[in-house]
Amino acid sequence: MSQPQIWGLIPLRNPDFVGRQELLERLRVRLTQQGPTAVLPEALHGMGGVGKSQAVVEYIYQHASEYQVVWWISAEHQSQIKTSFVELAKKLGIQGTSSADTAVPAVLEALRLGTPYSRWILVFDNADRPNDVRPFFPAGNGHIIVTSRNAEWGGFARAVEVDLFTRAESVELLHRRGGALEDADADRLAEALGDLPLAIEQAAAWRAQTGMEVAEYLELLDQNRTELLETGTASGYQLPVAAAWNVPLNRLKNEHRAALQLLQVCAFFGLEPISRRLFSGVREAPVPEALSEALSDPIKLNRAIREISRYSLAKLDHRNGTLQLHRLVQTVLKNRLNEDEWRNMRHAVHILLVKGDPGDPDASANWPRYAELLPHAAMSQAVECDEKWVRVLIQNLVSYLLNSGDYGGAKDFAFDAMTAWRKSLGERDLDTLEMTRLYATAMRRLGSIKEAIELNEKTYEAIRLVVGEDHEGILKIMDTIAADRRSQGLFAEELELQQVVYDRARQVLGADEPTTLGYAHNLSGCLRLMGRFIDARDLDEDNLRRRTAVLGEDHLLTLSSLNGLSMDLRECGRYIEAARMQTDALNQQIEIFGEDHPGTIGASRNLAVALRKAGDHVEAKKRAEDCLDRYRRRHGPQHLDTVTAEMTLSADLRHSGDLAESLRLAARSHRLFQEIRGERHPYTLIAASNLAVTHRLRGEVEEARALNEMSMDALRQVFDSDHPFALVSATNLASDLAALGDHQAARELDEDTLERSTRVLGATHPSTLAVTLNLSLDLAGLGDETAAAVMHTKAVAGLRTVLGEDHPATIAAGQYTRANCDTDTMQL
Repeated sequence: MSQPQIWGLIPLRNPDFVGRQELLERLRVRLTQQGPTAVLPEALHGMGGVGKSQAVVEYIYQHASEYQVVWWISAEHQSQIKTSFVELAKKLGIQGTSSADTAVPAVLEALRLGTPYSRWILVFDNADRPNDVRPFFPAGNGHIIVTSRNAEWGGFARAVEVDLFTRAESVELLHRRGGALEDADADRLAEALGDLPLAIEQAAAWRAQTGMEVAEYLELLDQNRTELLETGTASGYQLPVAAAWNVPLNRLKNEHRAALQLLQVCAFFGLEPISRRLFSGVREAPVPEALSEALSDPIKLNRAIREISRYSLAKLDHRNGTLQLHRLVQTVLKNRLNEDEWRNMRHAVHILLVKGDPGDPDASANWPRYAELLPHAAMSQAVECDEKWVRVLIQNLVSYLLNSGDYGGAKDFAFDAMTAWRKSLGERDLDTLEMTRLYATAMRRLGSIKEAIELNEKTYEAIRLVVGEDHEGILKIMDTIAADRRSQGLFAEELELQQVVYDRARQVLGADEPTTLGYAHNLSGCLRLMGRFIDARDLDEDNLRRRTAVLGEDHLLTLSSLNGLSMDLRECGRYIEAARMQTDALNQQIEIFGEDHPGTIGASRNLAVALRKAGDHVEAKKRAEDCLDRYRRRHGPQHLDTVTAEMTLSADLRHSGDLAESLRLAARSHRLFQEIRGERHPYTLIAASNLAVTHRLRGEVEEARALNEMSMDALRQVFDSDHPFALVSATNLASDLAALGDHQAARELDEDTLERSTRVLGATHPSTLAVTLNLSLDLAGLGDETAAAVMHTKAVAGLRTVLGEDHPATIAAGQYTRANCDTDTMQL
């Protein structure tokens, strides 16, 4: 067989691997005999240092030719697993999966289906929390192996305990790597080291480099063991490792302090590989003098790393430019430090991580770097650091998680930082308050809207008391509270507040500052919701130009402006142009962020609406169905995004003739909007109007009229009679009245609506032309054939000009069919 087509992140093979033949054979038999992985994965568990990962690495290299995909996943934290899935998605050729929430479901589905590869194996290394890891297990015909110190995997997998070396295996490794050695001496060494593979390997490496006599080495071990027991820094199964490692560490202390200090710093990173980039060209880092010189001198740094490699004190991977320490070795190194050294070395890690901060969590190109930094920031407890720039890094990491769609991860990490900073900095510190705002943002996106609003109100009051009205911090929280006003249905208040934020930002920050451009984008959304479509279009056009110049055309925020502008064009009645622009924007988002990124799904729903307006009902329905499916998988059936997608699909189903399913979805979305947003929220009232249209088409006209009367009256009270939302309800209510035979009442309402629509939207807007058409039918129903014919001709001619001859609305108008109106200007 050929080698795997995809070979990902597999640790280097140990050329001195010995023994474990029974374990490897048992693993082979279990994997080859099992069925699909919906059965249990194989879990190798055992204490640290027994070689669980080494055994799996050896198995992988022995059986690599049996697989098309071989992928290694560091699984101590969910964030690592998600990052690994992002990379695997790229290797599988899945387009646009740069975010975790895009990649994970796409990879699971591809592996389940076996397309493009059916023979695969995934290794979840250091997976100590089964409940955190199991959601990432794919079904299908591949294989899964887990390594863990946690014996509880026996309840979730077919567990295999990895024990100490047999004495024969210990002796074999000492012979193979430790140079010429009598069997009796090898036996004495193995006995002293407790047959612990990690300790045996270190002793063999030391002897290979130094040629030290066994008696002398055993004497050093005894000295170290006694010292360790006296100081209480190691005990139990850790003792052989600590004693063995202290031998080369003591030599480094005397002969190459920079190498020892580099190891001590690395002990406070996570278990994941550490990029050498973090150590290159560093000046003024809070590290001891020897290491400080090495960090500023590439020759001295390379020498330190060579010394570490010489004694096998860390795994160096020259392929990726990384070094990695075993968990037990990190413990040994930490235990050699006093309290001040411990604190200083951990702080040095925080500063080095700041050096690796790309500085822009909004740019998707930076997300892989943030994914590398995140587990190290978590393991080193960077949230407890009192350095300002470290807190900026933490804020950027939370923003990265929000932007990449990992709302749960953002909420958890933000909570940890918020809690720590409240204790160390106080509840009214600006960084604490900013992290509180980010935490509330994650809560709102996860659906905890009421709690988020209450928290934001408290945060606003606290910031206002600290910095006043024109500080950047107050602008951020005001922008967030404006979004809360939308959640509450207070669109006019939202617009007023957002206008203040934007105006102040232009004065304080400047017109082209990315933060100001973000506020401009939010303001255009407010204008759109208030029916000021032309104002929104003008602002979005200017903002798109500025964002393209400042951020680039493929930046997440630039694409959001493109989405906004396409919505403006749609609401201005330029349906064909809007659909074309939205298609281009969506294709770019899919390529960069993937189909399951929240922004991409939202853009896809907007495209479904634009396509329906443009007359492509078949494609609109497909797009709406896909959007709903993705939201259901991502958020569940009762999240606001899912409910909105259901309402969108219900409108598309009317055009396909499936009125039963349209009614089900329309009724369900209306009911859930009532529960989530309340009876009089504009979104609930729009959902009521949508449901009414389906009722009328099914012949349930009284139900339709009751809903439209209620929604029209309520929308006029919430906004005014000229608001486009109210005009839609009025148009549909007139159709209900006509269907009930009350042509006079229908005419009066249509005449009023036509005047308002002409004034607000323009005489050639499709919605205005729809009312014109309906009014012609009212006149015909009242016997005024001449006036009806004139008005009908005007409406049809206008629709032909605006929408084209072949548009379904134009064709229906020519057949004297009343027009139904809907609105989808909903932004969540």
